[in-house]
Amino acid sequence: MKPLQDIIVIDFSQFLSGPSASLRLADMGAQVIKIEKPGTGDICRHLYVSEVVIEGESTIFHAINRNKQSYAADLKNKEDLEKVKQLLKSADVVMHNFRPGVMTRLGLDYESVKAVNPSIVYAEVNGYGEEGPWKELPGQDLLVQALSGLTWLNNKQTDYPTPMGVSVVDILAGTHIAQGILAALYQRAIHGTGALVQVSMLEAALDFQFEVLTCFYNDGGQLPVRSAVNGAHAYIAAPYGIYRTADGHLALAMGDIRILCKLLDCEALAPYTDAGDWFSKRDEIKQVLAKHLTTQATKYWLSILEPADIWCAPVMNYDTMMKEPAYQALHMDLQVKTSNGLSIKTTRCPIKIDAEIFHSEQGAPLLGEHNSLIEKQFGLVSY
Repeated sequence: MKPLQDIIVIDFSQFLSGPSASLRLADMGAQVIKIEKPGTGDICRHLYVSEVVIEGESTIFHAINRNKQSYAADLKNKEDLEKVKQLLKSADVVMHNFRPGVMTRLGLDYESVKAVNPSIVYAEVNGYGEEGPWKELPGQDLLVQALSGLTWLNNKQTDYPTPMGVSVVDILAGTHIAQGILAALYQRAIHGTGALVQVSMLEAALDFQFEVLTCFYNDGGQLPVRSAVNGAHAYIAAPYGIYRTADGHLALAMGDIRILCKLLDCEALAPYTDAGDWFSKRDEIKQVLAKHLTTQATKYWLSILEPADIWCAPVMNYDTMMKEPAYQALHMDLQVKTSNGLSIKTTRCPIKIDAEIFHSEQGAPLLGEHNSLIEKQFGLVSY
């Protein structure tokens, strides 16, 4: 039995932040009912992020909505809205990622739902919180990365602010709201009370930077300074970074420059014996390393550094990583099937409980695929 078996989640959210959270709940056994607009559905169905399309829909939609049910309902239609309200009476969790005020106008806000289901766990993700001048701004991943300062931590000092190459804020916000939901479900199990769980994407992005923001708070407001050479972390000394080799790239984490000098047979590092210089003179040191490491192949350097317990790694792309036994041992890929029988490969839930990996072969639903099933299960009737 999966840990969230018999938990019913009504999910109004779209695109990534909310659906990534409900995906995790579905992986752990919850029945996730995705409320979608008839005709168009979740905007993620057609918001393509690549040229890869599956059954006329976005690959992202299929990746993030597997193992869910779709209930098509026009929330501006009185009859459909009434059915959804009936559905909410049986729910354990309700979640959405609309801008502030949208659910209130529909009569589906926390207080309204709580009035008919007092033990409900009501979760909402928004862009910038319920208050403040940014509350109406679009909560889009790139925009939040830009506003939160995150883009100033990436790349070299002389380069433009650089966003992360994945929708990191969306996924982080989804992770946090899932954590909040699970905590609220535990509270409900102990005390019988529901809860309102709220996360903004901006707060998720700021929490993601707790390490560097704590430095900023306690360092007289000194802004982080990216390294001008092989930048990787604004607050970590040399040799931290990614370096070109004769045939690829090598990642070096924290390390003792004096030891690297001997191991790499790099005499140019000999003057840097004072550990205090490894930050203040990090660009000098990294420039020396960058030049030296191009003289040999990645495997050559690894054969020297790994036996000496120096923290390092080859830099891989997806193709090279997936050929590695270490990747294959994880069994991270998951094969699911759509209702039309199309087989799709995606990633599995990364969580194990009692050594159990949570698998499901059910792919993302067709729009409105489960209307009849859900109406029968919950006895929904028209008024």
